[in-house]
Amino acid sequence: MIADIDGCQIHYEVRGDGDPLLLLHGGLGAGADWQYVFPDDPIGFRLILPDMRGHGHSTNPSGEFTFRQAALDVFALLDRLGIGAVKAIGLSGGGITLLHMSTLQPSRIAAMVLVSAPPYFPAQARAVQANFTEEMLPETERRAMRRRHVHGEDQIRALVRQTRGFASNHGDVNFTPSLLSVISAETLIVFGDRDFLYPVGIAFELHAAIPRSFLWVVPNGGHGPIFGSHASTFAATATAFLRGAWH
Repeated sequence: MIADIDGCQIHYEVRGDGDPLLLLHGGLGAGADWQYVFPDDPIGFRLILPDMRGHGHSTNPSGEFTFRQAALDVFALLDRLGIGAVKAIGLSGGGITLLHMSTLQPSRIAAMVLVSAPPYFPAQARAVQANFTEEMLPETERRAMRRRHVHGEDQIRALVRQTRGFASNHGDVNFTPSLLSVISAETLIVFGDRDFLYPVGIAFELHAAIPRSFLWVVPNGGHGPIFGSHASTFAATATAFLRGAWH
């Protein structure tokens, strides 16, 4: 399905029945990536899976991207679907988008899981971003990008430029403890202790700043430790949390 939002065609899927569960992919990703975490739709949830502007099947004519704008896009999509409050999982850039959503309109995020989502970009992440090229990715990931992003090479080049641009953007990802303190949703923070972009200490900073938060550090986990051998444990734990099993 397609929604026309702010000059972009935002592609999304809706599946299942139950409480709305918003799944936000990471940078260079797309909504379809969640099939590798949830091969079977979790029972009791109505999944909403958008492709953020410029990703996957979605367009981005301006070529401009901020996570704050992505949050506004998602709010507009939820409005179109008649959804007020939502539960959510955000991976990396999708988690940054959730940080914007949960600080801009706290009452609309009922509960959330943040995976490898920093409140700011540390120096080691900016160093990677500043020098990022597609050739830095494994060949398997480069092939996956061409399956995922259906608008061709121009789209992929735009996403690479966008990633490099994060290195010099200090305003979009700058969530202070004071700002994070307004988040009202119960929040599960998931970080790998071997994340090459965001040192695990950032997870403890988030946990200290978000009032109703829980922290799960994945031993020997890298960036986005929810795929492959981690997927089934993450899916079971995250859905139990979102169903309210943790008190």
